[in-house]
Amino acid sequence: MVVETTRDNICVNHIIGQKTENFIAEGDSIIPDIKPDIINEVCTSGTVCIYKKEINEGKVRLDGCVNAYIMYQADDENNSIRGLNVNLDFTQIIDMPNAMPDMNLETDVKLKNVECKVINGRKINVKAFLEANVKITSNENIDIINNVNLKGIQMLNKNLNVNSLIGRGTTKAYAKDTLVIDNIDNLSEVMKADLHISNKDVKISYNKVLAKADLNVRILYLTDDNRINSVESVIPVMGFIDIENVSEENLVDTKYEIKNLIIKPNNVEEHSIYVEVELEIYCEVYRNQEINLIQDLYSPRTNVTFTQKQIQVMQRRENVQRTCNIREKQLVPEIGSNKIYDVSTGVEITKQSILNDRILYEGELKLGYIFNSGSGVGTKNTSIPFSFNVDFSGVNQNSNIDTNVEIGMQDFVITDDGSIDVKVDIVFNVVLLNSAEINIIDDINEEENRSINTCSLVIYYVKAGDTLWKIAKKFGSTVEEIARINGIENVDKLNVAQQLFIPRYNG
Repeated sequence: MVVETTRDNICVNHIIGQKTENFIAEGDSIIPDIKPDIINEVCTSGTVCIYKKEINEGKVRLDGCVNAYIMYQADDENNSIRGLNVNLDFTQIIDMPNAMPDMNLETDVKLKNVECKVINGRKINVKAFLEANVKITSNENIDIINNVNLKGIQMLNKNLNVNSLIGRGTTKAYAKDTLVIDNIDNLSEVMKADLHISNKDVKISYNKVLAKADLNVRILYLTDDNRINSVESVIPVMGFIDIENVSEENLVDTKYEIKNLIIKPNNVEEHSIYVEVELEIYCEVYRNQEINLIQDLYSPRTNVTFTQKQIQVMQRRENVQRTCNIREKQLVPEIGSNKIYDVSTGVEITKQSILNDRILYEGELKLGYIFNSGSGVGTKNTSIPFSFNVDFSGVNQNSNIDTNVEIGMQDFVITDDGSIDVKVDIVFNVVLLNSAEINIIDDINEEENRSINTCSLVIYYVKAGDTLWKIAKKFGSTVEEIARINGIENVDKLNVAQQLFIPRYNG
C-alpha cells in the first residue's frame, strides 16, 4: 500500500560540464588603397563580439569576430602613424561530453593578445589569441518528501539550505552615443577603441529584473594634420528580463556580452564619432530555500519499503564584490615628460589560494603605454604585481569559486618628478558555488503489519560507527525510547563499548 506523503518542489540547477579552451582567429588583410603602405606594427588591440552560440549534442558552437585595431608606421616621407581596422571572423567548436540542445549555456570569451605580421607593404597577417570559458547547466524539478503520514513512523531528518532556481532569461540592449571631439580636430581615422562594462546593478519589480551597467568607451583617433588625440564616454546600458515570481530577496546574477559593434565618423555631425554597441544581457535568479530532508525512515510496527536516489544540488550560491585599489608611482624613462596618448590595462591572476573564509589572489596589472616619443609614437609595456585578499564567509578548500575581474576607475598622470602616478581599481566579482550530494527518498510503501507483542529489553554494547538511529532501526525500537531508558541527554554522542538497554518489539 502506498503511503501518503507531503512534498516540497525545488528546481535544481546541475552543472553538466565546464571547460576552458584556447584558440586562434586568424586572417590576412589588404591595406586599403587610400592608406599608405605598412612598414611595421606599432600596437594592436581588439574587442570580441559573439554573434551566435548554441549547444549541439556533445558540442558547443561559438560564432563571432574580433574587431581589431592596428596602429602602424606608414611608408611615407614622414613615417607617420596610421590606423587599420580588421574584423577576424571565427567559428569555434568545443567538445562538451553530455551536452544536449535543451541545456543552458554560459560563455565568456576573452581576448588575450593580438599579433600583426607584415607580409609585404600592402598585406598583413593578423592573429587573435582567445580564451573561451564554457559552462553547461541543466534544470530539473524535484519533489522532496518532507512528511510521511503513517502512525509511528520514525524519520531521520536533516535541514538543508539550497539555492532553488526561479528562472533565467536574456535580453538585448543597445548602447548608443555620439562622442564629440575637439572643434579644432578634423577626424581622419579611428586608431584604437577600448570598451569595458562596469558598475553592474539590478532592480527587481513586477516579475521583471532591470539590469543596469555602464559601458566605458575610450577612442584614440588621428586628425587630418597628423595629431593623435583621444575621447572617452560612459554610456548607460539597461535591459528588462521577464522572470516570474522574482522578488527583492532573491539572488540575481547577470552577465554582459558584446554581440556587435559599430564605431565610425559621424556623417551628420562634424567633429564627432558615432558608437553603437549591441549587447546580450543574461540573467539567473535563485531563491535561498530551507528544505526538511528525510535521510532514512522505518516503522517499529509495520514493514516500510522505499526507493532512494542521490542528486547533486546547489547548496549555496553567493556573490561578493571587492575592489583592489592600485596606487603606485612608475618611472618609465622612455616616456619621461612626454604626452601619454593611451594606456591599455589588463589583469593576470597568477595564483589563487582558498583559505578559510577568505581568498588570496596574486597577480599582475598589465599596462601598455602609447606615448609621444618626440620623433613619433612610442610604446612601452610594464606591470605592477599585487596581492589582494577577498573576505568571504564560508569559503574553504572544497568550495567552487568563479572569479571575474574587471577594470574600474583608471587614471595616469605624469608628475613633476617625471614619474607616472598610476591609479587603477581592479574589481573582483566572486561567486561561491557550493554543491552537495543529497539522498532523496521516494515511493514509500507499507507492507503487511508486524504482530506486536510486549516489549523486551536487549542489552547492546556500542560499536565503532554506531549511532542511536542505526541501533534503533536495527532492533525495531526508537531513538527516544533508548535515550529515555538509558538516561542519554545528547543523542549524538555515544562511546564505544557503552552498554545500552534497548526496548525491542518482538515479532
